[in-house]
Amino acid sequence: MYIDGYYLILVVPALLLSMWAQVKVKSTFEKFSKDAVAKNITGAQAAAYLLKVNNITDVKVEKVAGNLTDHYDPSHKVLRLSESVYGKATVAAVGVAAHETGHAIQHATKYGPLVLRSTLVPVANIGSAIGPTLAIAGLVLSFGILVDIGLLLFAGSVLFYVVTLPVEFNASRRAIEILGKSGAMNQDELKGVKKVLSAAAMTYVASALSAIGNFIRLLLISRNRRN
Repeated sequence: MYIDGYYLILVVPALLLSMWAQVKVKSTFEKFSKDAVAKNITGAQAAAYLLKVNNITDVKVEKVAGNLTDHYDPSHKVLRLSESVYGKATVAAVGVAAHETGHAIQHATKYGPLVLRSTLVPVANIGSAIGPTLAIAGLVLSFGILVDIGLLLFAGSVLFYVVTLPVEFNASRRAIEILGKSGAMNQDELKGVKKVLSAAAMTYVASALSAIGNFIRLLLISRNRRN
């Protein structure tokens, strides 16, 4: 029976971390969704206020269906908050709203890693869709150039995941900073926000490690086949 040692060493740990991170972020969000904010501000109100104090007047705040589907759309300058965040006055809701507002601030200030990530989006989409497939097909067919093309495309996708890390960490740092300075939350509430955003950050770390692990695995397999 064939056992892929590279997969067990490089990919499986990242997959396990990803599963743990998904459970952690859900449980942490649910925990702090039960803690009301003393000033009784909703996620939407917090986002609108934080945009205003940062002199950002061209970004809309909208509700989007789903749970934890919150995101900032830079192409349309819309901050979309999920149903569990938009109208909820909880520590978790305000924390997530502030994080997404952090992305809007990054966009407005042309934060370098965010600009780079936006540039990498089409490369990442193509790389993740066909890069690994081309590399594996090249290995099966012993067609070296096809392997190289596949690995190159996949590398673009991996770079996207890596660049995403400073973008997300910076947005969380901005969120905690502006919430503290604005006085929207007290210190105990900020501690809850930090836990929510730290749990969410682990999902991005897991995704990056999984992409890196898969890339290294294919790279090592291709080198072994050629030697």
